[in-house]
Amino acid sequence: KSDVLQSFVEKKKKKKNNTHPTSPKEEISRKWREIHGANDWKAILNPLHPWLRREIIKYGEFSQATYDAFDFDPFSEYCGSCKYNKKKMLAKLGLEKSGYTVREYIYGMSQMDLPQWMQKSKLAETWSKDSNWIGFMAVSDDVETRRIGRRDIAVAWRGTVAMSEWYDNMKSELHPIGEGEARVEHGFLSIYTSKNESTRYNQSSASEQAIGEIKKLIEFYAERGEEISLTITGHSLGGALALLTAYDAARNFSGIHISVFSFAAPRVGNIAFRDELYAMGVKTLRVTINQDIVPKMPGIVFNENLQKFEDFTGALEWIYTHVGAELKIDVRSSPYLKKRLNLIGFHLLETYLHLIDGFVSEDSDFREDSNRDVALVNKYADMAADDLRIPPAWFQPENKGLVKNAHGRWVKPQRDLEDIPSP
Repeated sequence: KSDVLQSFVEKKKKKKNNTHPTSPKEEISRKWREIHGANDWKAILNPLHPWLRREIIKYGEFSQATYDAFDFDPFSEYCGSCKYNKKKMLAKLGLEKSGYTVREYIYGMSQMDLPQWMQKSKLAETWSKDSNWIGFMAVSDDVETRRIGRRDIAVAWRGTVAMSEWYDNMKSELHPIGEGEARVEHGFLSIYTSKNESTRYNQSSASEQAIGEIKKLIEFYAERGEEISLTITGHSLGGALALLTAYDAARNFSGIHISVFSFAAPRVGNIAFRDELYAMGVKTLRVTINQDIVPKMPGIVFNENLQKFEDFTGALEWIYTHVGAELKIDVRSSPYLKKRLNLIGFHLLETYLHLIDGFVSEDSDFREDSNRDVALVNKYADMAADDLRIPPAWFQPENKGLVKNAHGRWVKPQRDLEDIPSP
């Protein structure tokens, strides 16, 4: 059996290495509303419609960009910022053909102590002591707009993969949002709404930055008579922030189709929060991996499963519940992944994108003509089967960022001026 499996994997590897790693883009202008949840994705999730698969991966790659462009290096004075300026970020990450242009960056801070969310430099002199780069906003260009049938405003939020934060959030409490009974997890809300006049990058909150730019873009394209959509995406914590943004946008802008594509997102709020989102017409598609524990939090005990006892428990204002449709995928479906326990690997976005690319239906085998590069599952982890001979956690700067100076000494280089966070 081992020899048969190894032969299978080797053949697949050779075939994939000689094909393009992305699926072709189809003309979806006539069907975009259905693909973005107008019918709550009925009849196109299982089996998964190829056009929907491609759109999910597109927004997932925007979410992945928030990790790949993030400066995690604690020995950098720019730790916690984006490594590239807005004009070249997507090109630096291989997304120059995405059909989108980055318009604005989003910075966040928090009044709560959330482990591993804030990345800070070990140096005394640093670009910011209070804020982190947490996402970006982009707009479809003219070519992509014709292909997808409307001008799309995309918002992508960065998350975290630290299990310690999810353990912390299991103990957090629900706080009010809006004017009714809606409540959301306190830590998520703090990141989304925190600001401080004495800071450089968060004199306005992440919420105010995002909603302010969305307003400008809607007004600009509405004056040109264009149809507009708002698509919000995020992974992990970013998925929670995406849902808060959708709630905020739906309360501020009417007549705009708002959809959320989230990956590994936790529960965010209570039943009233969910019901308000439904009433405002927000469409949400959650992608979850069966083996990932983060989508089961917060509220690992007190969650929507208690709704059946509502007659006894009352309005359940303190109960967490998920929002929207769910696409469930399974690590065991892929012949390219290790089958051992790996909680971090199960949660990583590249694992999600690999499994989505191979998903056909709950009853089908992994898609033979999947295109996404299998090596990406080992970008930050050790998920690929050993027979593929892909080094674990291979994604890092050459020589860990050190370069030789004019005297032949290894030093930390200065960033290009255009890539330094603006004052």
